[in-house]
Amino acid sequence: MAITQAMCTSFKVDILNGIHAFGTTVARGGTTADTFKVALYTSSATLDATTTAYSATNETSGTGYTAGGNTLTAVAPTSSGTTAFTDFNDTSWTTATITARGALIYNDTQSDKAVAVLDFGSDKSSSSGTFTIQFPTADASNAIIRIA
Repeated sequence: MAITQAMCTSFKVDILNGIHAFGTTVARGGTTADTFKVALYTSSATLDATTTAYSATNETSGTGYTAGGNTLTAVAPTSSGTTAFTDFNDTSWTTATITARGALIYNDTQSDKAVAVLDFGSDKSSSSGTFTIQFPTADASNAIIRIA
């Protein structure tokens, strides 16, 4: 079992098919952005570029954590130079007693389609405290989702 950080291959295809809406989109009749979530996983999970959708298998459990994870607040898509990017605001689970090795960002609006796998590098824990995922700076060099 392993967690390997990656933008999911199925997400790349979905982008070309116009599946995900990170902001208001005219192509989908001016609809608002989809709802994206992040779920936490134990070291027993297998997550990588081939992951196609959210699954509860080997998802973290514990006090202060609800299956399916947290809803993310998206940063409006933009560009700088020749790179388009979007990101998410940091998210936290408060008064949580949990351990996670990684996470999956997925599109709750679009049948839980996978977006990206996050590898924490080792188990991270909180004990009756706050467990936070801190996303990188939303810019062309660091944003969690970049198309160059």
